[in-house]
Amino acid sequence: MLVAATAHVINPDFYAPLVPDFINLDFANISSTLAEAAIGILLLLPKYRHWGGLGFALLMVGFMPLHIWELFREQPLVGPPPAPVIRVVIQVLLIYVGWWVYQKHKPADG
Repeated sequence: MLVAATAHVINPDFYAPLVPDFINLDFANISSTLAEAAIGILLLLPKYRHWGGLGFALLMVGFMPLHIWELFREQPLVGPPPAPVIRVVIQVLLIYVGWWVYQKHKPADG
C-alpha cells in the first residue's frame, strides 16, 4: 500500500486513464494516496493491523466499480478482453485477503 501511495505521488499521470471522466482526477489521486498510505501504515503496526486489513478490504470494494467499468469499455485499458475479467477476480481475492487480515488480527474480547 505504501508503494502504491508513493506511485500516486511520483507518477500521478499513470492512473489518469483509469479514472472515469465523472471523477475529478486530482481528488481521485489525492484521496487514493492518503487512503493507501494510511492503510499501509496500519498494516505495519501490529496493534492496528486489524484496522489496516479492514481498510484494505473496504478500499478494494471501493475500487471494484472501476474494474467493473473497465469490463464494459469498448477498448479496455488493461489489455485484451480476458484481462478485465481477471482483474475483477483478483479484486475479489484482494477483498478477501483484507477481510482475512481483519479477522485474523482482531483483538480478543475482554
